[in-house]
Amino acid sequence: MKEWLTVVTENAALIIDAMALLVIAVGTIEMFFKCLRAVLVPSAMGRELRDGYLRYARWLIAGLTFQLAADIVDSASAPTWDVIGRLAAIAVIRTFLNYFLERDVLEAREIQREELSKSPRPTG
Repeated sequence: MKEWLTVVTENAALIIDAMALLVIAVGTIEMFFKCLRAVLVPSAMGRELRDGYLRYARWLIAGLTFQLAADIVDSASAPTWDVIGRLAAIAVIRTFLNYFLERDVLEAREIQREELSKSPRPTG
């Protein structure tokens, strides 16, 4: 039974890690092209690049969440103190990164709201 559980958790962790890699890779590729466009088409630099950054932050938050899930599943098969300590350190680092990414997203949304409230409204 224990061998079966080990095989299942290792495979589940591998699949979740692959999902995290895919999410982060797609987001990074998308952001790369947005940055290229901002460099090649200067008029697209301002708001579009900021919107791209917000979208990229969401991709990263999702990827970090999947990676943390994979680490939790992986640690379930052999919960030694060394593994638990490593998991705790990884969780703290990823939580720290996630917090600041989410804070940046919220700040950017607030800036967008302010810009929208200052823009003239069409009459009609």
